[in-house]
Amino acid sequence: MKIVIVGDGKVGSTIANQLSIEGHDVIVIDNNSAVLAQSGNTMDIFCIEGNGATVSVLQEAGVANADVLIAATSADEVNMICCLLGKKLGAKNTIARVRNPEYYAQMGMIKDELGLSMAVNPEYAAATEISRLLRFPSAIQIEPFARGRVELVELKIPEHSSLDGMPLWAIYKEFQVKILICVVQRDEEVFIPSGDFVLKSGDKINITASHLEIANFFRAIGIFRSGVKSVMIIGGGRIAYYLAKELSTVHVKVKIIEKDLKRCEYLCEMLPDSVIIHGDGTDKELLHEEGMEKTDAFITLTGMDEENIIVALYAKEKKVSKVIAKVNKISFHEILDNLNIDSFISPKTIAAQNIVRYVRAMKNSMRSNNVETLHTLINNQVEAVEFKVREESSVVGIPLKNFKRRDGLIVAAVIRGTQIIIPSGNDTIEKGDNVIVVTTKRHLTDLNEIQN
Repeated sequence: MKIVIVGDGKVGSTIANQLSIEGHDVIVIDNNSAVLAQSGNTMDIFCIEGNGATVSVLQEAGVANADVLIAATSADEVNMICCLLGKKLGAKNTIARVRNPEYYAQMGMIKDELGLSMAVNPEYAAATEISRLLRFPSAIQIEPFARGRVELVELKIPEHSSLDGMPLWAIYKEFQVKILICVVQRDEEVFIPSGDFVLKSGDKINITASHLEIANFFRAIGIFRSGVKSVMIIGGGRIAYYLAKELSTVHVKVKIIEKDLKRCEYLCEMLPDSVIIHGDGTDKELLHEEGMEKTDAFITLTGMDEENIIVALYAKEKKVSKVIAKVNKISFHEILDNLNIDSFISPKTIAAQNIVRYVRAMKNSMRSNNVETLHTLINNQVEAVEFKVREESSVVGIPLKNFKRRDGLIVAAVIRGTQIIIPSGNDTIEKGDNVIVVTTKRHLTDLNEIQN
C-alpha cells in the first residue's frame, strides 16, 4: 500500500518505521531537513522536504494515488488541513492526529466534515490505558480485546510465589481458573510456551482470560489488589486532563501537581472534581505535604522522561502501591525493565499501534479474516492480533490439535457470541468467531497464516 505521512516527529517516525518494516511504500513529508535526513538514513522510506499542508507538496508526494494519508504534525489545525486537502486530491483514507481536548470533544462532526477515516489522540489513548491499569493495579500492562470482554494481562511472578516451579499444565488443576499463559519473558528470552513449560520467580508472563477469571487467578496466587481510590498525578498536561476526567466518573479522588500557574488555573476550571496544586512535583517536601505515601497510585506525566523516572522511583521507595511513569524514549527498554516502577506508558507507541492496526485492517479488508485489534508486547518482540472470521477459511472447523501450527504462535482465545473460550486441542474456530492469536512472528495479517 502507498502511505503518505505528514510530520516526522515522535509519532510520525514511529508509524513510518513500523509500516515500512511491514513492506508498505512510505513517503514522509516534513519541513525539517535534518530530521528527514535521519529518517531517510535509518528507514526504508522516501522523504520530501516541505509544508504538508500545501497542495503542491501533497501532489509531489503522489497523494492522489495514496491508500492512506496520515497527518501527524504537532499542530492539530495543520493535520486537519492536510487531511482535507488530501481527501480533495484523491487520497482514499485520511488519518489525523488531534490532541486538543476542545477539538477532540467535537470529533464526530469534524470527521464528517473533513471526510476523516480516523482521528488519533495519543494523550487520550494513554489516559485510557492508565485508567485501565488503575482498575487492575496488580498488572504491569493490560491489553483489551473483543471490546474489553477479554484481556491480555502482563505480570511478574514474585519471589516465593506458588507459581515458582509449576508447569503450565498444572495451573488449572491447582487453581481452577480458566486462563492461558501465552507468553513468558525470562531475562532477555521470550517464549511461546507449551504445557510442559515450567515457570520461575522473576518471569514476566502474559495471560489471556476474561476480567473475572484474571481477578480469580490473581486472588489464587496472592497478588490481587482492588482498584485504586485515590491518585496523585505529577504534571498537568493533556494526559493528566483526560485521565482526571475519566477517573472522576468512577469517583476516584485525583490530585494534580503542576508548576505552571496558568495551566493550574485552566485545570481548576475544567476539572472541578479534582484538587489542583500549584507547585514543583519534584520537590520532596511538597510531595509529602500533599500525602504521597497515603495515595493508592502515583503517576508521573511531566514532559521530561528523566523527571518522570526519578520521581516514580522515589514514590516506589516510599512504598506507594502502584506507580506509573510516562516515557517517550523507549529505546532503552533493557534499563526500564530493570527499574522498580510498576508500569511505563508511551503515548507515541500507543498512537502508532492504533494506526498500524487500522492500516492492517485496510490491507486485508477484501480477505475473509480481518484484523480487529493489534497490540505489541515485550518491546515489540511479540504481537497479539484479534481476527474476525467473516467467511469460510482453511482454519474453520478443524480441531486445534490437528493444526500444523507455525512455530512461535498460539491461539490464545476464541470469542463466540457471549462465550469466551480458552481453547484446548479439541476446540475449533468457526465462522463469526473472534480469534486472538499471540505470536513472535511479526506482521501477521490473515488468520490462515497460523498454519504451515
